[in-house]
Amino acid sequence: MNRFFAVSRKFAILAAVVTLMAVSAFSQASLRKALDNDGDGKADYTVFRPSNNVWYINRSNGGFSIQQFGLANEDYTAPGDFDGDGKGDLSVWRDTNGVWYRLNSSNGTFVAQAFGSTGDEPVARDFDGDGKTDLAVVRRSNGAMIWYVLRSTDGGFQASQFGLSTDYTAPGDYDGDGKFDLAVQRPGATAAAQATFYVLRSGDGGLTVANWGLSNDLVVPGDYDGDGKTDLAVVREGATPTANLIWYVLRSSNGTFIATSFGLTGSDLSAQNDYDGDGKCDIAIWRDTTGVFYVLTSSSNFQNAIQAQWGASNDFPVAGYDTH
Repeated sequence: MNRFFAVSRKFAILAAVVTLMAVSAFSQASLRKALDNDGDGKADYTVFRPSNNVWYINRSNGGFSIQQFGLANEDYTAPGDFDGDGKGDLSVWRDTNGVWYRLNSSNGTFVAQAFGSTGDEPVARDFDGDGKTDLAVVRRSNGAMIWYVLRSTDGGFQASQFGLSTDYTAPGDYDGDGKFDLAVQRPGATAAAQATFYVLRSGDGGLTVANWGLSNDLVVPGDYDGDGKTDLAVVREGATPTANLIWYVLRSSNGTFIATSFGLTGSDLSAQNDYDGDGKCDIAIWRDTTGVFYVLTSSSNFQNAIQAQWGASNDFPVAGYDTH
């Protein structure tokens, strides 16, 4: 697994309780919905095949779907729930023309919308907290990182300078307010130096700065402890292709951390999401050599692994869109 592939990815009381539950589940639910094509509350195993531009989806409630969509040499996979029906929509962002293409799961309509320019990085998330994925890109220019977001709530546009052009994007709902925060991982001076996360909290506009991981670690955001907040999480590759991947997760609920070996450096791509439907992010990888998903479930406190054969060598696990 390497950063280039991960980054480019081409190819009343009751009412109050209900509201609280909805907010507390937001962080992981929003990411899960992007890969939950059948709406059963579980992420579906999904791969994109560059050789034929086909999405293969193994639905967790039974059955599968096969849909040709996008162009491998020009597109980034950019799934999300853009129509707000609680199901994932097939979506890509085309680097050559800055156009978003998607199929709305609610009615099967095709949508093409220009937003962004060649060289941008798509970072579509729910930044306004309305339950719909917003179109968004990051542009690196003159040493700075500019975030451009098209809000689905009112169609308004916002541009925010946050981060350096050498940073890596790491959006997430780190403050648990139901909106994704602008966030970056900043590498240190050397590969072995400590990395720093900078988070612009949407709740109060404040800045969170936290040291976590090393410069070459991959960012694998998710709510691994189920408290409704995105946890700082990274994956560290080994020195050889057969070396293990090490996952380091800092729980936002209590400040403790998870350190676990899961996956192989040379053959595996990160695919973290909520596959068991417990509202927490599972540690997961997809193995290119065998086309198998391996999932270390959060419902077992990351003790039990499940596996599912889905895909073939040279496919891309769509869940990897959230790895930077």
